[in-house]
Amino acid sequence: MLAETVCSAVSAAGLGIAAVTAYRKRFLTALRIAAYSLIPLGLVMTGAVGWLARTAFSPLAWAGFAVLGASWALFAFVRAVEHRRGTRTARAAAAGGPPAPVSPTASAPALGRKAGEGSRPASAPPASPSSSDDFSDIEAILKKHGI
Repeated sequence: MLAETVCSAVSAAGLGIAAVTAYRKRFLTALRIAAYSLIPLGLVMTGAVGWLARTAFSPLAWAGFAVLGASWALFAFVRAVEHRRGTRTARAAAAGGPPAPVSPTASAPALGRKAGEGSRPASAPPASPSSSDDFSDIEAILKKHGI
């Protein structure tokens, strides 16, 4: 009985706040507040609050929550073991799962090629030796990708 009274009071207060908000010409916000404030009243009217009160004090319900928690823990454990062993990915590959990854050279851009050069990317001119090696890493990456 107390829960129903509290929920009704919360709904009434929320509708009052929504009315003040609408008076301030913020109609969408007022409608959102009204929608949220009607939820507790709807829960009381459907009997969900009474069901929740009966469930909260029921040892059988808490045992059911414990069983659900144990089930979730078993699922998590099996998934962790499968992930660690890699059996899930091997099973997916055997069942025609995702294709093997493509090599990095297969997706090289076709920019800078001429008609008679074929499928090989154009080679970069040899780099001139410089006194500073600040850009040597960048040059190596660019050479690796054929730029």
